[in-house]
Amino acid sequence: METQTALTKVDWIYKVQIRPLRQADLPALEWNGEYSHFKRVYQNNFERIEMGEALAWVADLLGVGVIGQVFIQLNCGRPELANGTTRAYFFSFRIRPEYRDQGLGSRMMHVFEEDLRQRGFKSLTLNVAKDNPRAIELYRRNGYRIMAHEPGKWSYPDEGGEWHHMVEPAWRMEKRLV
Repeated sequence: METQTALTKVDWIYKVQIRPLRQADLPALEWNGEYSHFKRVYQNNFERIEMGEALAWVADLLGVGVIGQVFIQLNCGRPELANGTTRAYFFSFRIRPEYRDQGLGSRMMHVFEEDLRQRGFKSLTLNVAKDNPRAIELYRRNGYRIMAHEPGKWSYPDEGGEWHHMVEPAWRMEKRLV
C-alpha cells in the first residue's frame, strides 16, 4: 500500500502540461485570492506578451488547473537583466506549495530555457530574495550563478490601483543558455 501511495504522489507530474499563458488563465494566477493584489500586474504583463515584449508559461495540471507560472521579460530598462536580443529576465516564478520539491520547477525551467534558446537568447537572469534559500538552491542546481547583489526595490499597483513599494534584498543570478 505504501508503494502505491508513493507512486500516486509522483503520477500527477505526468498530467502536467507546460504551455504558454492564455488570457483565460489570468484569474487562476491569483491562486484563489492569495495573489489577487497582483491582478493588474498580471494583466499588464499579458498586454506586454501580446505586444511581443514578454512571454509567460503556466504548468496546467489536468483536472486541477494552473499550479505553476513564470513571466519572462525580453527587454527592459536594465540591459543587464534583459536587452531584447541576447538576454532575458524571468520573474514571478512560483509553484503551488503542495506541488513543490517534486521536479516541476526544474521541468518548467527546461521548457522556457529551451524556448529562449530557439529564439536566439544567450543568457537568462533572475532576481531571487536573499531570504529564500530553497529557491536559490533550485536555481543553482539548474545552472544559475549569483552575479550581484540587488537592492530589491520594486513597486506594483494592487487590484484597487493603490501603489505598493517593496524592498526585498535579492541576488541577481544568471545562466548561459549556449
